[in-house]
Amino acid sequence: MTSTQQAIGLVVLIVICFAAAAIGSAFTTPSVPGWYASLTKPAWTPPAWVFGPVWSALYLAMAFAAWLVWRRAGFSSARGALMLFAAQLVLNVCWSAIFFRVHRPGLAFAEILLLWLMILAATLAFRPLSRAAAWLMVPYLLWVAFAATLNYSIWKLNA
Repeated sequence: MTSTQQAIGLVVLIVICFAAAAIGSAFTTPSVPGWYASLTKPAWTPPAWVFGPVWSALYLAMAFAAWLVWRRAGFSSARGALMLFAAQLVLNVCWSAIFFRVHRPGLAFAEILLLWLMILAATLAFRPLSRAAAWLMVPYLLWVAFAATLNYSIWKLNA
């Protein structure tokens, strides 16, 4: 694979990841000033400005992780791992829709548990293909664990 093909692959994966981010943001942004602001949240909830930079860094790391796997193994050899990666991206967007658009924190909590498991599955599938890729997924796995805890707390505080 040429360096041009590798660069195009990286750009495509960055675009895919940030497209998922944009779709999730389209579900999230309209609810933040009204519905989300009105919810009772735990004292340890990060300020709103933290979420954008954290998610941006995580989406970039995810794209780079998927690129490392694709570059090392090729699509046909990494198909299973990359399909798990794609599935977790879809679940990531779905969580935003369920929590922020549908306003269902309880259902969103169940979905984020599935999301976390899918991220773990993708991370474990990445490991034999690229240890660096697997490590790049760990901050995302930890952030979603934190987000799940926050989601659960908001659900219980507002039930």
